[in-house]
Amino acid sequence: MAKSATGTRGRSRASGDQRQRIVDETIALAEEIGWSRVRLRLVAARLDLSLAELQTQFRDLDAVADAWFERAWQAMLAPVPEGFSDQPVPDRLHLLLMRWFDALAPHRTVTHQMLSEKLYLSHPHHWVPMIFNLSRTVQWLRDAALLDAEGRRRQVEEIGLTGIFLATLAVWRRDGTPDQEKTRRFLERRLRRADRAMGRLGRHTRPRSADAGH
Repeated sequence: MAKSATGTRGRSRASGDQRQRIVDETIALAEEIGWSRVRLRLVAARLDLSLAELQTQFRDLDAVADAWFERAWQAMLAPVPEGFSDQPVPDRLHLLLMRWFDALAPHRTVTHQMLSEKLYLSHPHHWVPMIFNLSRTVQWLRDAALLDAEGRRRQVEEIGLTGIFLATLAVWRRDGTPDQEKTRRFLERRLRRADRAMGRLGRHTRPRSADAGH
């Protein structure tokens, strides 16, 4: 039984490693020829895989793009610094959102091309999943930032954070400043402004004391 469990873990790890290799190679190819010209057969050939082997990991190129954005989620949700829950809400959100942008920054141009492809008019089948992914990103962001508001306040937070994220994304896509300084400043201003607006709806919900859980 132990051998069987060990074997299953080994196969799972190997499959995960292969998925990462496919994502890395796809990004590398996109840097060379542009995302719109990437074909999975080219990625498979560079990795000495058959298309059948590659298809067991990704259903299509859009799924590879989703795996790339998954890395940004993982970066955003990594353990937070000590004392995180004591920081003001805008600071918590700024730290988490910049983790997302920083994770994708090494391949900003390709990431921009991915998003443009997802929004292409002839690809409506990508729109609904993208909307759900955006909503999921905001939900994870709220949870990681220790935001526990309910009812109307929660709705306002979700709408506001979605707008801030999209506005910052538009700035980030064209940000050539060192260490993404333009994006950082823009995001900081937007979060401070939103914090003042939320203050008019009432006092902030007290954050959970859960540094260890994040």
